[in-house]
Amino acid sequence: MAAQNRDVYERLDNAAEVGDIETLYQLIAEDPNVLRGHYDKVPFRETPLHIAARNGQSHFAMELMTLKPSLALKLNTSGLSPMHLALQNNHIRTVLLGWVKRVNREEILDWKDEDGNTVFHIAALTNQTEVMKLLRGTVKVNAKNLDGKTAMDILQAHQSPRFPEASRLLRRAKEILHFGRTMSLAVFLSEKPSPIEKQNKLLGLNPLIQTRHRSSSSNDSRSAVLVVAILVVTATYQAGLSPPGGFWQETVYDDDVHFRHDAGQMTMSFNNALFFFFLNGIAFFSSLYVTMKLIIGLPMWMVLYGSTMALGSANYTSFIYTLPDSTSPLGGIAVSLLLLAYPVITALIIFPPIVAFFVNKSRRHNVDFSARYFSSSQELS
Repeated sequence: MAAQNRDVYERLDNAAEVGDIETLYQLIAEDPNVLRGHYDKVPFRETPLHIAARNGQSHFAMELMTLKPSLALKLNTSGLSPMHLALQNNHIRTVLLGWVKRVNREEILDWKDEDGNTVFHIAALTNQTEVMKLLRGTVKVNAKNLDGKTAMDILQAHQSPRFPEASRLLRRAKEILHFGRTMSLAVFLSEKPSPIEKQNKLLGLNPLIQTRHRSSSSNDSRSAVLVVAILVVTATYQAGLSPPGGFWQETVYDDDVHFRHDAGQMTMSFNNALFFFFLNGIAFFSSLYVTMKLIIGLPMWMVLYGSTMALGSANYTSFIYTLPDSTSPLGGIAVSLLLLAYPVITALIIFPPIVAFFVNKSRRHNVDFSARYFSSSQELS
């Protein structure tokens, strides 16, 4: 039995070395627990992900991280993570940076190897300036290795003359030529997370690590925020329909005292009514924005967006009809500004999330990846 297990893990290591994804799934079919336990028992162990990263097998590495994300956190006996190995061997596409950012594991980037080098140091040692630019906003750039050198010290010592402007133009031309084409998951992860992905990260909704426990916890958090936001929307909308003091029931106009009100207008003074609508509008639109961000992408979300536009329009109409008349020029200016602000704010709440959603959807649609990264795959742990 022990010999058979050794044979399975040897075959898995060989598959990782050549990037044989078909063999990976054959081994999982033979032994569903092949990624379970064996690599977790020993604190420091060489894993198939280390082997794939060292050999630049990006697709195989992405498959492994989708099936078992914890492998990306594993260190080998030299204290190297898969990230370190990928950089050491100039395999930029398997840098795993995109994965690290999306699963909120940025601390991996500051882990050090036996020489005290972080991935930022390794990128400098191998003169990978583009990778350094990507890492610069995430890692501790002033971290020192055992020789007391920062990554920038290393880069300056090894940097050779280049033509950065020409390189930038060439990269830009390639980006234009490749616009709209399909991409691998490795290429997708090398790009910056979209606004939708950043939002999902804040909510804990991450397709890379959707275990049953985490998925349930994330959905509970999302539901709780959504319930609170909807309650605030309901309360503020109702407050607009039933303001303090209520409404006048008759129309009165007195030329002698210059006092006038129409039936249906608020009984409050103009200044108080304006202040009330201002504060009520902040609460209404803030909670409405949160609601829109949370429901986008859910079943029937477009219908809900349409109903939200109708709700905003109804609130706008109610505001116009019930606001008391102003007797001063400044009051007229304030009313004009608010009348303009309502539709503008409503549009800003509704349309930017829609644009961000469809842009992100288009990017995901162009990703060609057999392991279905964008489904809720379960971790084999």
